[in-house]
Amino acid sequence: MWWLAALCTATASIPPTPPSPPLQESYPAVPPIWSVESDDPNLAAILERLVEVRKGNTLLLQHLKRIISDLCKLYNLPQHPDVEMLDQPLPAEQSTQEEVSSEEEDEEMPEDTEDLDHYEMKEEEPADGRKTEDEGIGKENLAILEKIKKNQRQDYLNGAVSGSVQATDRLMKELRDIYRSPSFKGGYYAVELVNDSLYDWNVKLLKVDEDSALHNDLQILKEKEGTDFILLNFSFKDNFPFDPPFVRVVSPVLSGGYVLGGGAICMELLTKQGWSSAYSIESVIMQISATLVKGKARVQFGANKNQYSLTRAQQSYKSLVQIHEKNGKG
Repeated sequence: MWWLAALCTATASIPPTPPSPPLQESYPAVPPIWSVESDDPNLAAILERLVEVRKGNTLLLQHLKRIISDLCKLYNLPQHPDVEMLDQPLPAEQSTQEEVSSEEEDEEMPEDTEDLDHYEMKEEEPADGRKTEDEGIGKENLAILEKIKKNQRQDYLNGAVSGSVQATDRLMKELRDIYRSPSFKGGYYAVELVNDSLYDWNVKLLKVDEDSALHNDLQILKEKEGTDFILLNFSFKDNFPFDPPFVRVVSPVLSGGYVLGGGAICMELLTKQGWSSAYSIESVIMQISATLVKGKARVQFGANKNQYSLTRAQQSYKSLVQIHEKNGKG
């Protein structure tokens, strides 16, 4: 794994040394001591920050998670989504199973059925995993996730696979996180997949700062046209999350708010220079909402709705990126 290679820059030992006692005798009461064979002050600073990590039975894994994350940031490396799961405890059922002694198993079941029971446990584990993975997601949104999986399987069978495994896995994770998010459930925004495509999202900004002029404009828009939201489109490529999504305003036509011609949005985090693979899509959505208000965006009532298009937005975005690169920004 790439992050394992990154970890090779640091090593850990469990005090006291020498000699080093078995891990279980001193850990986690005595935290591991990390050292680095380098004079780079940045690496030393990473290890110094480990004192901020709370104590607990997963302390070593928490340290690993922090070191990997900080090394990725330091060397501008992409962080694998699985890093976030490093310090997660084992499922309760699995922990309970490990506590059952071999003597009890010998007394309660014949030897010829023991292997069968282990096989059944292995079959049950994915179901428990799905239960945890889908926890907090409504039935309607679970149905959407299942439909996506079904379509992906069908595309695979038909030899019409689109996207990449990396991007698809990350987008599925992002969608799950959104479906269980308090902001999503609280009606701050809504997400709809265009033609059931995981790579093409329509996002409705349903709530903006109530003290803003934009909020008042949206109330007027509701009276006039029956819509009181800002429609955004997120387009993802095969190399997501290492490149940002392309985001544009679809409707209504806005002035200000850092919205460019065609509906492109002037935000550094939406450029390759300002983007990080660690950003979540929800954080991007909420940041766009805040940026529109900060930039004093206003609804252009009566404007030609055709002036917003994908082609024009892409042209504006390309010009924006060229300006950033020319000025050395981002």
